[in-house]
Parts: sequence; C-alpha cells; structure tokens
Amino acid sequence: MAEPTRTPEDKLPAPAAPEETLPWLEELPPRKIVAELDRYIVGQEVAKKAVAIAVRNRWRRSQAPEDIRDEILPNNIIMIGPTGVGKTEIARRLARLAGAPFLKVEASKFTEVGYVGRDVESMVRELVDVAINMVRTEREDDVYPQAETRAEERLLDLLLPATPAPATAAPPHPPQGAGSAEQGAAARPLFVVSSKGDVTPAASEADVEAQERRRRTREKLRQQLKEGKLEEREVEVEVQQQGFPGLEMMQPPQGMEGTDVNFTELLQEMLPKKKKRRTVHLHEARRILIDEELKKLVDMDDVVNESLDRVENHGVIFIDEIDKIAGERGTVGPDVSREGVQRDLLPIVEGSTVQTRYGFVRTDHILFIAAGAFHVSKPSDLIPELQGRFPIRVELQPLTEADFVRIMTEPENALTKQYAALCAAEGATLEFTHDGIKEIARIAAKANERMENIGARRLHTVMTTLLEDVLFDLPELAEKHINFDADKVRARLGKIVDDEDLRRYIL
Repeated sequence: MAEPTRTPEDKLPAPAAPEETLPWLEELPPRKIVAELDRYIVGQEVAKKAVAIAVRNRWRRSQAPEDIRDEILPNNIIMIGPTGVGKTEIARRLARLAGAPFLKVEASKFTEVGYVGRDVESMVRELVDVAINMVRTEREDDVYPQAETRAEERLLDLLLPATPAPATAAPPHPPQGAGSAEQGAAARPLFVVSSKGDVTPAASEADVEAQERRRRTREKLRQQLKEGKLEEREVEVEVQQQGFPGLEMMQPPQGMEGTDVNFTELLQEMLPKKKKRRTVHLHEARRILIDEELKKLVDMDDVVNESLDRVENHGVIFIDEIDKIAGERGTVGPDVSREGVQRDLLPIVEGSTVQTRYGFVRTDHILFIAAGAFHVSKPSDLIPELQGRFPIRVELQPLTEADFVRIMTEPENALTKQYAALCAAEGATLEFTHDGIKEIARIAAKANERMENIGARRLHTVMTTLLEDVLFDLPELAEKHINFDADKVRARLGKIVDDEDLRRYIL
C-alpha cells in the first residue's frame, strides 16, 4: 500500500501504536486456526482440526513448485452430526476469519420437485460476487484518504462557487489627436513571460486582491468543515438517477431464464446514464461525493482480475444441509430430483469451468466443505461419485450438560454476555452465578433428552423463557441489579419443566 503524500504545511499526528494486522486465516498454523475457532465454538476438536488442516493446505499449495501446484487438489470435507452442535457456527466463524472468498449455501435451495430450484452453478457466481466486494473494499480502504481530500475540495467548490470571469469588451477606438498613443498603450493588456517562455496575462491589482480574499474565505470554510459546523447546510449536487421505472417488471429474453445473470442490471448498464440535481445536507453530499471519487480511483479491471484469482486458488464454499438431497436410490418422487441435484453438483465439486459475468472461473481448487445432520439418510445414500469427492469425513459429537456450561461461559459471544449487553442498554446489570448456569444447562440437556435434540439451540429457548418477564419489565424496574442463581432459575422454569405439555410448546 502506497503511503499518502503529505504537504509540508500538514501537521504530523502524534505517533500511535501500530495496529496489529491479522494475516489471512490460511497463513496461520493449524494450531492457531483451531485457537481462533475455540474463541467462539466449544468442543468438536476433530472437526476443527480437519478444517484447520484443509485451510492451511491452501497456503502450502501456493508455496509448492509450479510444476506440481496444479496437481495438488483440495481434500473436501463432509461434517456429520446432529443439529445444533456447531457445524454452521464453524462455517460462520471461518467466513469472518478468512481473508479468502467464503460462501455458505444450503443444498436444500437447489432441490424441489421437478427441479425448479436455483442453478447449482449460481454458488460459484455468488462466490465471485463475494470476492469482488472483498477486493473492492480493500482497494477503497487504500485510497479512502485521497477520496476524502478530493470530496472536500468539491464540497468547498459547492459552498464557494467560482465567480465568472467578467467579459472583456473591445476598447473603443481612441480619438484622433494628442494623447491617442498614450491611451492606446494603457488599453492594451499586459502579459508576463516566464523564464521557460510561457506567456500568461498579468493580473491586475483588483484581481489579485479578489483572489486573495477568496482564498481566505475558502480556508475559513475548510476549517468550519473540519470542525463539523456546516453539516446541516444544504448544497446542490448532481447524482446519477437510480434505475428506470418499469425495468424491474421486464422478463429476461428466451435462453436466459435459467441463468443467474441479473437481466435488469445488464439492461441498466446498456441504457444511457441519466443524472439529476438534488438538494441535500452537507453530510449526505460528502457521502455521495466520496463514493464518486472512490469509483474514479479504484481500477475495476484490476479488482476483477484479483477477485477471479482469489476465487480459483483460495475460495471456500460451505454446503449446508447436504443430507436433504440424499435419499435411497431407486425410489420415485422427490428423490429423483435430489439425485439430479447431486449429479449437477458433481462436476462443480470435481472441477469444471463456470461462466460468470466477470469471466470464466475454474472450480478445480475451490475447497468444498459439506455438512448435514443425516437423521433420516446416511452419507452412503449420496451417489458414489459425489461421495468420492468428499474423501474426509468428520463426525461431530452431541453436546452434553457439561458442554452447555462451557458454551454459556467460555466463548466471547456467550449467551450470558449477550443478554448482559442487552440489559446494560437499559442501565441494568445482569449476572448469573455458577450454580445458576449449571441449572440452566441441566434444564436444557433434560429438554433435549425428552424431546427432539436440537443441541445448543435449546439454550436459546431456555434463556428466552427465563428472561422474558425481566426484559419486559426492565425499563420500569427500580432494582437495576439482576442476579440469577439456581433457586431463581428453578422457581421460574420449574413449572414448565415438570409440565409435559408446557415443556413441549415452550421449551
């Protein structure tokens, strides 16, 4: 990243502590990748280890010699386990931690009777869109100070428009007689010739004074801009008209119905751009102008090339609910459609070339991670060809009562911390004793045993029921310190836990 140029008049800011820039996830050792996932996900060490190795292998492949680099294919992973044990959470955290393009899709979106769902190739196109947004954001962050400076100059031009130059009329013919030569000489314009031979008209004293006055006024406005004193002043800016009425109702032409190309967007790009003038507050005008300057400064061709390279060599696609497209082969009905989806997924996972609006993308080195509960079906119900494309299988373990206690205390986004933050917005403090947390975990585990096991999601239902009255009465509560121990938890939830019908409907 190039350093911004600095004029001598700028005051250098006080040296700040350098911010620690986190590397890409695949640049971290596998042990550190697991440690990052441990901050948010409890247990499931086997799944974390498999994912960490697969992600790290992306970096290892990039360091391999070129003659063998293309031969190293990713080992796709399929995670098997009941709902609520952390499969989707692993994907979500990978998406936030990875510097590489990441996309989570649900296999059930591609399956309907008669196969009228989305095209399976759309996942690759969506991954390209994710990469485009990621790289463009990085480029915009690099040039954002420059865009801010340009936008500020344009705002000053709006606040202090340039005065039109006075029209210079031809001087009248001097009268014949004495003094005509002196008057003609005075009427002629003066020019200044520089040492390089450049000729410029010499400015009169009045012009020089007006320019200096204008410069001082502009600097005062600049200072007021920086101090935020002009934020509510209205200015008139020229903006591009958003879309054309009625275009959204138009249907794509024949042959484009099954593609993932946005026909309306393509049509809008071909039509001429219309601009209109709007009167907006200055803070809104600043946002509009910065966006325009960012578009001018960012080279989209470079963004597209970098994005396609990242997708092909570093892209990760997480296919959730893959068990929903698995079924016993040889049956009729929806399973025929499911097997069709599997066969369409096969070339994408195996490696093929997909056409996107930014160019062709090869999927040979995209890492695919699939996950499913497999309550009704089994991984062996997938077609053999697709099974072979997911050679690494990881089984996630059901969560126990001890895991629930850890889930409510250890992660940085634990439920207890989330509800404490919600109560803090009302000026109240919410605390849970250790025995109170153990009682909540016991109730959640008991509910999972007696009813459908939904894993850690049961904690959400228990906590919502426990804190329902507190959150409703919180603004009017006189006592702003709320503490839950085991006795209070049992007092609030005991009746529901003991009543079979209430438990089924509430917990």
